[in-house]
Amino acid sequence: MKDVTWPELRPKLLAVPIGATEQHGPHLPFTVDTEIAVALCEELARRRDDVVVAPALPYGSSGEHAGFPGTLSIGQDATERVLVELGRSADAFSAVVLVCAHGGNVEPLRRAVNTLRYEGRAVGAWCPTGPSGDSHAGRTETSVMLALRPSAVRLDRLDRLETGVTEPLPALLDRLREGGVRAVSPSGVLGDPRGASAEEGRETLLRWVESLLKSVETLVSDVMMKPSESATGITKR
Repeated sequence: MKDVTWPELRPKLLAVPIGATEQHGPHLPFTVDTEIAVALCEELARRRDDVVVAPALPYGSSGEHAGFPGTLSIGQDATERVLVELGRSADAFSAVVLVCAHGGNVEPLRRAVNTLRYEGRAVGAWCPTGPSGDSHAGRTETSVMLALRPSAVRLDRLDRLETGVTEPLPALLDRLREGGVRAVSPSGVLGDPRGASAEEGRETLLRWVESLLKSVETLVSDVMMKPSESATGITKR
């Protein structure tokens, strides 16, 4: 949308990158989640000429990272409200897909999508997936950033970084809820970023894009149904 004026806008599918501003260990920048969401939306637009990419939402629910300097969070309630109001305002578009690259946004995202669908709006959501023991600033995100913007990866710190916490995320949830990420990982890393590579990052991005494309195809197919069916017929991937 940054290069489009309103008279040039035609009814299309709107892709909204949903990110966060939070610590990603000593070797990655605060903008990782937002950059990944933007890259996925831009690739989606390259693959489909009916997609318009909105400016990214760079803040979300990141309270679990509050123990690290620089993390900026608006919390779950505000994140949900922002997403609902964005969806309500997007009447110029045939459908909206919220592309979220931050796990902490999943619950408010789910609630927002449920609200918008209840109101009869054509809205879908998609989030990338990865290994349960590599959920934050580990090998997956480090590889993806090496593919997207290698200059942002502090390789000198990566070489000295010890293995982060590699327990599956479900096993950490109670401690994370009680004390945040810092209580389980002093470095802020959940996973082991050592061995990350740009090649692996490109493969991961390709896999995510293919999954996102399938999700969008389902959403578009549902939009083509009768309005009474479309309001309730959009399902999660």
